[in-house]
Amino acid sequence: MSDPGGAIRVADVVDDELVAAFERLIPQLSSSSPPPSRDQLVELVENDDTVLFLAVVNGQIMGSLTLAFYRIPTGLKAWIEDVVVDDAARGRGLGAALNDAALNEARVRGAKDVSLTSRPAKEAANRLYKRIGFETRETNIYRYKF
Repeated sequence: MSDPGGAIRVADVVDDELVAAFERLIPQLSSSSPPPSRDQLVELVENDDTVLFLAVVNGQIMGSLTLAFYRIPTGLKAWIEDVVVDDAARGRGLGAALNDAALNEARVRGAKDVSLTSRPAKEAANRLYKRIGFETRETNIYRYKF
């Protein structure tokens, strides 16, 4: 891993800093989803099947990635969701560092593979995923909304 000028850590406590960071980061990720509440962050951090990675630069949370694990009859799988790096910190390798940490955790836990999706318009993210070894799958993704 290249030195991104920051540290990657796992969120293990929900404090005002974490809540404020998500209030700043989520609008940069999605215009259709509100930032998680404190209670939602607590649920995420305390869940054994999810790991919330944080990119910290100069003591400030500048990015995050959620790694979710799920067991199916053919093995343990993992999924990367909601990867976001603050606009002010892009281009420093934080996205790669977050992904490296997630892939390592999945490997340690014995996941069969790790999947993610990325919209085609997110060109830099797609280049990153291919550069670090993700392969495009020929598949249809379906979503049922409630």
